[in-house]
Amino acid sequence: MEIAMITITPEVAADFPVREALLDRAFGKAERRRKTSERLRDGHLPAEGLAFAARDHKGRLIGTLRLWNIAAGSASPALLLGPLAVDCAHQKRGIGGKLMRHAIAEARTLGHKAVLLVGDASYYSRFGFSRDSVEELSLPGPVELERFLGLELDAGALQGAEGPIAASGWVFPVSDEAVLRQTA
Repeated sequence: MEIAMITITPEVAADFPVREALLDRAFGKAERRRKTSERLRDGHLPAEGLAFAARDHKGRLIGTLRLWNIAAGSASPALLLGPLAVDCAHQKRGIGGKLMRHAIAEARTLGHKAVLLVGDASYYSRFGFSRDSVEELSLPGPVELERFLGLELDAGALQGAEGPIAASGWVFPVSDEAVLRQTA
């Protein structure tokens, strides 16, 4: 597992086209836009300070992970993690794990209390995510419930949480969103 030459940096505006192409390759251009989690991200900016790029030794973006502000039912505010993607030529080297650990640590440092995601439990459980804390929360669309997971950054942050998940945080100004949609 070689990750020594990989650095995690904040995402910058110049990363946008490379990031979008990476996500299209990883999840399929049309398919990724139909996901329930995308409904919570659509039109919103990532949570401040929580959009990351994994870069190789030449500074090229080879991985991405973002966290988004959401209201987690009665627990309110929380973060939604995703998507996490690593370029196929660089997979199986621990880069996704490095992005995950970095993002979780930064979210905790910034004072966030909980992180939710939709993903493979066998992968995300190694970072502490489980189904237990989100059983009474609901997403705004179809999802395989066993893939809806939560992580408390602050013990008890999701205790007794129930109700719908909703987007929150900063939204794109209409003109910027239109530009982004044209380039995607």
